[in-house]
Amino acid sequence: MPPVTETPHQVPFREAVMVWLRIAMLSFGGPAGQIAVMHRILVEEKQWIGERRFLHALNYCMMLPGPEAQQLAIYIGWLMHRTKGGLVAGCLFVLPGFIAILALSYLYAALGNVGLVEGLFFGLKAAVLAVVLNAVVRIGKRALKNRIMLGLAAAAFVAIFFFDVAFPLIILSAALLGYWGGKRGMMAFQVGGGHGNGNDQGLSDRDSLLGEGLPAHAQPNPGWSLRISAIFLLLWLTPVALLLITLGGENVFSQIATFFSKMAVVTFGGAYAVLGYVTQEAVQNYAWLAPGEMLDGLGMAETTPGPLIQVVQFVGFMAAYREAIGLDPMLAATLAAVLSTWVTFVPCFLWIFLGAPYVERLRDNRALSAALSAITAAVVGVILNLAIWFGLHVIFAEVEEWRALGARLLIPDLASLEPLALLLSAAAMLAIFRYKVGMLTVLGGCALLGVLFSLVF
Repeated sequence: MPPVTETPHQVPFREAVMVWLRIAMLSFGGPAGQIAVMHRILVEEKQWIGERRFLHALNYCMMLPGPEAQQLAIYIGWLMHRTKGGLVAGCLFVLPGFIAILALSYLYAALGNVGLVEGLFFGLKAAVLAVVLNAVVRIGKRALKNRIMLGLAAAAFVAIFFFDVAFPLIILSAALLGYWGGKRGMMAFQVGGGHGNGNDQGLSDRDSLLGEGLPAHAQPNPGWSLRISAIFLLLWLTPVALLLITLGGENVFSQIATFFSKMAVVTFGGAYAVLGYVTQEAVQNYAWLAPGEMLDGLGMAETTPGPLIQVVQFVGFMAAYREAIGLDPMLAATLAAVLSTWVTFVPCFLWIFLGAPYVERLRDNRALSAALSAITAAVVGVILNLAIWFGLHVIFAEVEEWRALGARLLIPDLASLEPLALLLSAAAMLAIFRYKVGMLTVLGGCALLGVLFSLVF
């Protein structure tokens, strides 16, 4: 374990608040883009933290359920300014996106059937399909380095696409297999992870403002760990328990609280994999949204700052807007948006504050690294399932399910082909894959074309 550093780093807390707000406002582009923004500002520009320490924190966050980019912000904020630093960094990371998606949700619920609004989201759906396919390729190149990893990805795809196996079971199986392989020293599972290139070039830990030692508050303290765990467990689970006791398990608010609380525990593997699980449950199980509406929500999350998993806010909003009884629909939807955000992101603070002081003990642990590699490979298959599911529902107006011998197959009605959707999706894919156009540019261009199509056709 590195030596304890008693000398403070001299970064004022007020300055840190402004820096975290700036990062939050620039955090577009999914976890890879958000982590790149943090790296550019915190490592290259401000030089608060060194390259190796940044990547070590990122690797830890990738082993956790939930959005790794927000958890990385909490981790570094805590490392710099104790608990208050982590709270500020984590809350600010979510706040701009929450406000933006809430405003878009109001617009969607009130004016969703207006031609211009329909055109806007029509265009976003086509772009989102290209973005998700790009995620398959990007993560696949990093994770599928050998036949075992390819086999894991293929098995995960078959399990979820053809047999509707629950996402958490797929991830758990991959993690156990990877851990087993790592314990036995199988090199096929040691393929690494993370969004960066993993090299040690750049700012050294010694030359950063934080230095290479551990701040005194970062030392493991079982008493502090127990207290902080109890506080965040109460903050997280008390609203869930109260809703179940007062409203019962069948109420939409209780369902939102329990479902997204469960999601916060089992959603390993990044935002796109999580979206596959959320889509599976919200559309097929709870029937809160139609497939096209889930795509609309993902378009909102893609075009606003903050974690992509913030789409859960839109899911909760629309569920309560339609199903809450005895409340004004907009009020119910607003409360559900707050509730879904609360139970999704509060656990992130728990994981970081509880585990960060002990994270040094995870360094160079081959078994855990192998488990992470196996999870990442399985996630490629899950995201491919999501891309095909999105593609079928974007390009065809009607998609039927055929089931036999425990398997299912999605079969589109060829007569319901949407030519404009196919054209726009193809254009978005060409822009991203052939001409390397930025994601926000593609999303904005497709949204504009969708509006123009609504005016012309």
